[in-house]
Amino acid sequence: MIAAVSEFANRFLGRGDAAITVPSFDGALKPNQLIETAEILLACDAPEDLAVDGQSLLVADGNRLLRMTGSSPTVVRSFERPISALAVLPAGRLAVALGGTEVHVYDDIAAKAPSSVFTGDLHAINALAPAPDGALITTDGSTLRGVRDWARDLMELGDTGRVFRLDPKTGLVKQLASGLHYAFGAVASGSDVLVSESWRHRLVAIAPDGARKIVLGRLPVYPSRLAAASGGGFWLTAFIARTQLVEFVLREPAFRRRMIAEIEPDYWVVPRLSSGHSFKEPLQGAHIKTMGIMKPWAPPRSYGLVIRLGADGSPRYSLHSRADGVNHGIVAAVELGGDLVMIAKGPGRILKLPLASLDEGIGA
Repeated sequence: MIAAVSEFANRFLGRGDAAITVPSFDGALKPNQLIETAEILLACDAPEDLAVDGQSLLVADGNRLLRMTGSSPTVVRSFERPISALAVLPAGRLAVALGGTEVHVYDDIAAKAPSSVFTGDLHAINALAPAPDGALITTDGSTLRGVRDWARDLMELGDTGRVFRLDPKTGLVKQLASGLHYAFGAVASGSDVLVSESWRHRLVAIAPDGARKIVLGRLPVYPSRLAAASGGGFWLTAFIARTQLVEFVLREPAFRRRMIAEIEPDYWVVPRLSSGHSFKEPLQGAHIKTMGIMKPWAPPRSYGLVIRLGADGSPRYSLHSRADGVNHGIVAAVELGGDLVMIAKGPGRILKLPLASLDEGIGA
């Protein structure tokens, strides 16, 4: 009863979860244009995820798994369905999620047939990560919408995200958490699992007994995949940014219902992985040009961001591609050979930045 009264009061007064304010990019999240300075390693049709096997970079590009050891990629194998997540396990084993509904585990990258296949109650698998014991940690964004229908899940205030532990040795599947507002990315952190809860703009730690603790909250973006960083800590990507207009729409159920029913999805008032391609796009506040130049401080419809987190989950510094940039929709970031390699899904690019320049330039 108390919770219901509190929720009604918040909606009436526009505070708490009903507020439409968006935290500013400040402190460790102070904007820059470092992602715009990154080297373009590869242009892809549909880049989705990255993994490293110690020597080379693995790229999920639509139905294809690519391997890069130099400047030119080679196709390792092609699948009948698009790859939705990728991970390399100990001993060189490879895990691939296909179409968000099944996970294949191979004994090595060159193996022709999987040694384990997980299907069943998997619906929108969007991230895979190795657990310390060799199992797989996986996030299932939604049980109602497919892996590529995340914008609809956002507009429907989706809260059916889950986290699983998949054991290739035994074939067992254990649910670690449910009821998440779009789970998108996880990584082992000691005995806990760090999970990105996108629609609540936060990172949560899930203990072995299922207890949850907010590690990093009130982000100005929607967080996505995580990866371990050298020297401890993690890399956190953010695939889209928040705006006051979208926050307002999320609190107007009648408008959202009509928008979903009557307007083409490309023109919904939602954040996107890229923007500026059509005059039909909805106006995003001050997302306009002045003297023919996009204002970099304007509320963005698309954005690019990677956050360097410490071992305790606190932000240390960040890399940006602002509203007037191109390298938006950062969905994956991994370290390889002294570089940070990222996917900018908006323009379909694999990017590279030297880690030494980041540590020296913005202070690790």
